[in-house]
Amino acid sequence: MKLEDSLVRYEGNFSRLTEVKGYLVNFIADILKDTQHIDSITGRVKSIKSFSEKAQKEVEGKLKYSDPLIQIQDQIGVRIIVFYKSDIETITQKILTYFTEIEQKRHIPDDPSKFNYEAVHLILAIPDDYRNQKLEPEECPEFFELQIHTLFQHALAEAGHNLSYKPSSPIDDEQERKVAFVAAQAWGADLIFNELIQSLGSKEQ
Repeated sequence: MKLEDSLVRYEGNFSRLTEVKGYLVNFIADILKDTQHIDSITGRVKSIKSFSEKAQKEVEGKLKYSDPLIQIQDQIGVRIIVFYKSDIETITQKILTYFTEIEQKRHIPDDPSKFNYEAVHLILAIPDDYRNQKLEPEECPEFFELQIHTLFQHALAEAGHNLSYKPSSPIDDEQERKVAFVAAQAWGADLIFNELIQSLGSKEQ
């Protein structure tokens, strides 16, 4: 499919994608209704502008995606924010009993001296029973992205992304050091809170 046709189709499918996002958020919320330490479960549909920019991304002078509607896997995204780092694995395993995993990425800094973005990203299949009953094949991708963050990871990602990647003017070395300092503080807070909840007893309390 030509790029222009993909962009037109995506815009036409946007309201349907929004419905699917709502279904996924509600389904996941129901799965996790008895799970402790969840702050929020939210969803989003990639904006038409963001989809267009990603669809037009080039690698070595060629379009990265030959069929963006199929290949861009995060058109629909769901995010789970938890209190403690140990909750991430609990949530991940519970989710994987209900969804088919396509891909899993654990974002951790390559350099142990760095304190960069951390999270678990899962690419999951949209359940077949829902797709078959509610959707036409061309209306929605087969997959969606699920991100699982702690509160501190989420705060750092949201605030730090704009500071580091979308500044109104180039960030200088001193400002970069300040971002790194905040990232280290967030990492430390996650570590300490997780150790505290473990030492104070069962999560069931």
